[in-house]
Amino acid sequence: MNIRRLVLDVDKAVSRPSVVEIARTIEQSPGVEGVNVTVTEIDIETVGMEVTIEGENLDYDALVSSIDSTGAVVHSVDEVVSGSKIVERVSRKR
Repeated sequence: MNIRRLVLDVDKAVSRPSVVEIARTIEQSPGVEGVNVTVTEIDIETVGMEVTIEGENLDYDALVSSIDSTGAVVHSVDEVVSGSKIVERVSRKR
């Protein structure tokens, strides 16, 4: 399966690792062409982030391992895009 985009819900401790360390570690993983780490929530002890990763043939297990190695943790997979092209999500009007 050619995973081209992953959107992950990731949490880290307030003190460490830094958001830059997490982005740097993810960027070094095979197939990664770009990464976006957005802080979505700050608590007394934790920082919640949305991590968007794009590339070719992304290895989900390797990415989770690299994130874990920084001390952060993946809570959920919020989006997976795979195939020969990226299909953008279209908001549905109700």
